[in-house]
Parts: sequence; structure tokens; C-alpha cells
Amino acid sequence: MTETHADYRLSQLDQLEAESIHIFREVAAEFEKPVLMFSGGKDSIVMMRLAEKAFYPAKIPFPVLQVDTGYDFPEVLACRDNWVDRLGVRLIVASVEEAIANGVVVDDGKTSRNRLQIGTLLNALEDGGFTAAFGGGRRDEEKARAKERVYSHRDEFGQWDPKNQRPELWSLYNGRLHEGEHMRIFPISNWTELDIWDYIGREGIEIPSIYFSHQRRVFLRDGMLLSESEFNPTRGNETVEERTVRFRTVGDLTLTGCVESEADTIEKIIDEIAVATVTERGATRGDDRFSEAAMEDRKKEGYF
Repeated sequence: MTETHADYRLSQLDQLEAESIHIFREVAAEFEKPVLMFSGGKDSIVMMRLAEKAFYPAKIPFPVLQVDTGYDFPEVLACRDNWVDRLGVRLIVASVEEAIANGVVVDDGKTSRNRLQIGTLLNALEDGGFTAAFGGGRRDEEKARAKERVYSHRDEFGQWDPKNQRPELWSLYNGRLHEGEHMRIFPISNWTELDIWDYIGREGIEIPSIYFSHQRRVFLRDGMLLSESEFNPTRGNETVEERTVRFRTVGDLTLTGCVESEADTIEKIIDEIAVATVTERGATRGDDRFSEAAMEDRKKEGYF
């Protein structure tokens, strides 16, 4: 049978990309001063690529903000700098170390650097006068993030109330704010970890090398393989050994575990993720294991 009409149906990735680009453009048009939170991890890199496409051939019309714990993986920081240099965007680094030194947050020796990011981030958003902050949260990552809207309202204290969020029927977004409030924006809410990797493969996107299988000196703690580091001394009977591993997510190296894996290409990672039964945060993020509601408690305080 002769085809008489072109097939204009988009693939799943094309639909997700179009939705995310639409969100970026809506925010740029609606909010006075947006900023893109950029950790150098796979999700924030995909967001950077989407923002690049959304405004091409112009430059991305807002700065990027990284909250630096001081315990970030060097490979991640190097990749972050490559992206910033290539796209010519302005990078703002909010340092937890500096926040501690300036009395913005208090290091009591017990609280993780990951949690100290909360006050550091809120201070950076207030100092910069930012009214909207793009984040790379996805609904499949964790139960608290599954409650998020695309436009996630934060009150004048930077806090999130999951019971007081605005409806988004027909993908219509309400960005009205009172003085001192801001909005967190999640353009890749509807993406899954597998979608992220499919997109990275399709677009040929540069990501940190630690996402691929490599040899690393690690030790076992609380069921997770953690990296040997001066910031992460072993305890008790913990012993360091070299294993073939990769990271599914990146963050504070004292809390971010790796998994044993031989996946050293995008294709092998996609095959591995396709049969995974635990999300990357559930499998390798120690800060989400403190309690059943650990992420939700942090998000209510202002975590991204």
C-alpha cells in the first residue's frame, strides 16, 4: 500500500526532549532571574545539553550554579569545567567550605557535607537573587522526588511543602511568586535512568569517566562500596581492595557508593540498567539510607 502521509510521530526520547526544551523556554520567558544547578553528574549534563538546544544558536541565557561539598570526585569537576568552557556559560560555585568559614552553616563534625549543601544553596540563591532554579531531579529516583511537580514552589525560607504544590493540568505551569519565594524547576521529571542513558548515547554526550567500568581502590561499608580517600578513612575491620567498579550516580565521595560492573561502554551500561531493580540513589547514596524519609526531610529544608 502506498504511503500518502508523512509519519510525524515522535519517538519517546524526542517527546521527552521536546517537553524539557519547552519547560526551559517557558522559565526563561516567565522568570526574571533563573539559574541552572549543575553538579557535573549525568542528569545535570543532560539538562545542560537540553538548555543548549533550547536556546541555540544563542548562548544559554542564565548562569549555572554548583554547590561544592569539597568532597567531589576530581573527574566530575573536570567534566563540569569542560562543559562550562565549551558553552561559555557563567559558573557560580557555592562552596560548603566557604559557607562553614563564613558562619552560613555550622560543621558540628557529625552532619554530612551533603546535608550542609542545604544552607549553602539557599544562601547562594538569596545572594544571587535567583527566582527559579533548574534541578535534575527525576520522579523515578526516589519516593520524595516522585511527589515533585515540574514547577516546585519554595516559600520565603526556601522550604518545600509537598502538600501545598500547584496543579499542573494540561502541562500548564503557575510561576507566580511572592516576595522572597522562588521556584525549583525540574525539566527531566518524566525521564527515567534508562532514558537518560539512551539520550547520552544518542547525543554522544561527554560525561565523567567514573560512570564507566574502571579499577578503583574501595572498601565495604553498610553494604556499599566506597572509594578510598583522605576524606573517607576506613573504620574498624574495613579493608581496602581493588575492584572493577563504576558509579551510577555521583556526589559527595564519602557517601556515594559504586557498583561492581564490567560495563565500560554506553551500550553495556544501557543493558545493565535495563535489568536493574533498584534505582541509582537507592543502591549507592548513603545519605538516603539514614531513614525511610531521609530525602523528603532534606527537601523540606531546602535540598534540591
